[in-house]
Amino acid sequence: MTKDQKVVAIQEIKDLLQDAKVVYVADLEGLNAAKSSDFRRQAFKQNIKVKVVKNTLLQKAMEQIEGVDYSEMFQSFKGNSALMISETANAPAKLIQGFRKKEEKPALKSAFVQETFYVGDNNLDMLANIKSREEMIGEIIGLLQSPIQRVVSALQNKPETVEAKAKEAAPAVEETPTAEAPEAPAAESTDETPAAE
Repeated sequence: MTKDQKVVAIQEIKDLLQDAKVVYVADLEGLNAAKSSDFRRQAFKQNIKVKVVKNTLLQKAMEQIEGVDYSEMFQSFKGNSALMISETANAPAKLIQGFRKKEEKPALKSAFVQETFYVGDNNLDMLANIKSREEMIGEIIGLLQSPIQRVVSALQNKPETVEAKAKEAAPAVEETPTAEAPEAPAAESTDETPAAE
């Protein structure tokens, strides 16, 4: 690879990494051409960009990215490396997990997800269980809707309760004026008594 080709390759990697929030580096070594092609096809369907890179060029590109210090990942750059860029935090991990049900590879080398570094294949399950932005939003909406649904349900049942209480209270209100009625004649009889004198 000439110096100019290296410069171009580094720039391509930098373009992929610029503004990337989810960066995985995986080991695809051992996958034949058909399996590697299948892996890429599945990644494409899930909007995951996959690029096989040379470790030295990947490291140089990462060193030139401003705002993120990728140095924690460098120790994992040995052997064959594939750079995976995604918008969804757990998508590459789930893709690797799904592929590994039939194959030994790919293996996770390292990842940068939600401003945290994960080094080693032992982090794969944890990364696969990270909730995606869409899943989190769905859960938040569900939590917000739950109290609202209870309030709506209570309000829908409330008029029946109010009407029932009003009907129970109505006869009591009618009885009260009748109870006062006998007192009125007693007041009249006291007025008549002084007149008789």
